[in-house]
Formats: sequence, structure tokens, C-alpha cells
Amino acid sequence: MTVYDFKVKDRHGNEVSLSHYKDKVLLIVNTATQCGFTPQYSALQEMYDRYNGEGLVILDFPCNQFGNQAPGTDEEIQSFCETNYGVTFPSFSKIEVNGENEHPLYTYLKSQKGFEGFDEHHKLTSVLDEMLSKEDPNYKNNPDIKWNFTKFLIDRKGNIVSRFEPTEDMFIVGDRVKELL
Repeated sequence: MTVYDFKVKDRHGNEVSLSHYKDKVLLIVNTATQCGFTPQYSALQEMYDRYNGEGLVILDFPCNQFGNQAPGTDEEIQSFCETNYGVTFPSFSKIEVNGENEHPLYTYLKSQKGFEGFDEHHKLTSVLDEMLSKEDPNYKNNPDIKWNFTKFLIDRKGNIVSRFEPTEDMFIVGDRVKELL
């Protein structure tokens, strides 16, 4: 099984097979428009502009599960991203990434690459750790998505190569993408 075996809905509600992206390097991201990590849209767009011609595609999956930080319709979210960050990479319909209603794509992604920890040097790591520890003292031991802007890097054959938590430096993410290209 690879990511190509999954179907998702685009922001207009049309079903899209991820096999459409075969032979591309993919960066799959759960996003939010009102989050402390929302400015990562700028870095993601810069990466997309730089590497799309070499085969990178960023797939944006808005998710409202973390602090209700992705309010609005799919169209409102897309408009926000285009207006504020110039986003041109594909954005899909809002989904859930954890729990009983999680999208099967995310069930698969998490089964392949679990949580490996936050960047200890990031200024929001202590905030996330404290908040998540209150909800679940053992949060570090399950593969669930912990917050917005978790990224999965997929090679050209559909294999999950890396998982980056939102605290990961975007230069590291970019270097890893470049390696696969």
C-alpha cells in the first residue's frame, strides 16, 4: 500500500485519487488559518515555487481539530491562503486527522511514521508539551497528529520518508525535500 491508494476530496467536493501525483515528491500538511504556525504558509509557498518544476507538490489539508483554528468553509480557507500568503499549491476539503472520523489517508500516514518529538529549541515546544500533557500524559507514545502543520514527506514511489512536527525548522524540511528531488 502507498499514498496512491487513497482518494480525497478537493475543496469543491470532487473526489481526487492521489495516484494523480505518482512520480512526484509530496509534502502532505494539515493546516489551519488561525494558528501560531499559520505563517508557515509563506515558507511552504516559497518551497513550492522553488521546487514544483522539479517535481514537488504540496498537498494542503485544512483541519479544525486543534483549537478550532481552521474555521470557515473550504472556499473561505482557500481565499484566506491566496490573499494572505499567495498560496498556489493544491488545497483540499477540510478533514479530521485524528479520532473516529479521521480520514483513512491520515490513519495510514500515522501508521507509517509516528510521533518522534518536537524540536526542543522551538519557542512553542514547551507550550505544546504542557498543553498536550494535560490532555494525555502519555501523548508522546501515540502516533496521533499533535497539532496543525504536521508534515509528511513522500518519495516518488509513494513511500512515506519523513514526518515533521510543526516545530521542525522549515529549512530542514526544505533540505529533506531537495534530497528527494
